[in-house]
Amino acid sequence: MMTAFSVERMVNSLFGLLEAFNPIAEPYRRFHEKLPPKMQQTVTAFMFILPFGVLYAIFTILPIFQTFYISLHKWEIMGTNIRYIGLKNFERLLTRDTQFHQAFEQTILFVALTIPIIFVGLFFALMLNRPIKGIGIFRTIFYLPNIIAVTVIGLIWSRVFASSGRGLINAFLENFDAGPIPFLDQGDLATLVVAFTTLWWTVGFSMLIFLAGLQDISQALYDAAEVDGANRRQQFRHITIPGLRRPFAFLCILQVIASFQIFGQVDVMTGGGPAGNTRTIVYNIFETSFLYFQVGYGTAMAVIMFAVLLVISLFQLALFRDQGVGS
Repeated sequence: MMTAFSVERMVNSLFGLLEAFNPIAEPYRRFHEKLPPKMQQTVTAFMFILPFGVLYAIFTILPIFQTFYISLHKWEIMGTNIRYIGLKNFERLLTRDTQFHQAFEQTILFVALTIPIIFVGLFFALMLNRPIKGIGIFRTIFYLPNIIAVTVIGLIWSRVFASSGRGLINAFLENFDAGPIPFLDQGDLATLVVAFTTLWWTVGFSMLIFLAGLQDISQALYDAAEVDGANRRQQFRHITIPGLRRPFAFLCILQVIASFQIFGQVDVMTGGGPAGNTRTIVYNIFETSFLYFQVGYGTAMAVIMFAVLLVISLFQLALFRDQGVGS
């Protein structure tokens, strides 16, 4: 009874809402009927897009402009101490903030270390693009880590690489009287561990995109090449690689953006340490804005990262367009 009553109230509320739009709907209907047929289609499509456009403007476009506005102010997290300071946040970031410079360099290093994810994904896609019984199970296994939350991934690999004897690897080494390896307590090793964790977590997505691209290449091309005497290496070079240009361009852009935004793995596994050696731009933004309560300064960092990613993405698009991708 309660469920039926609730549904009835919901339906009545919906009809009431529709009736509220009647004064607007009738003039619009008369206006729409007077338009040429092609213009009617355009207006109808625009009206369908309008609700999404309004929400997109409110929750995406407006916050972007708000971000630029906040970056020009000394703005504490509670919004009680707000003072316009112009470009002083950017001047301090670019000329005097050595911690931001270190975080930027560390982020570039993470980008360089995680780019191989694309090629590892291509290797797995080639291995799994075969008509073998049960191949779907292996595809699922390789993709499975990608659907796990980054917090869970970080906790799992933190236990594996823990520097004390509690870590899985170091506990195994103790059986051979080998000293514990400070995976997460030494700067270079911690960086490599976080990069490896990212690769293990996200390689399934690259594999999936390349697998879709491989299956989109016509088998007739390979059959014709085989008739012409082309070997496997020649087929890969002249058919597979050109056929995967679009997936490769797509993954390159996404991978660079995702690597610049790396945060969860660092937060869970190292907390930006040791000695700031794994502190990335996003982690630095988090610390500045929510631990030190300098929202204006942290937002200025976000604006700079946005500008860098925009330039890199436009450069990648232009580069791939020159190579015939997207033309």
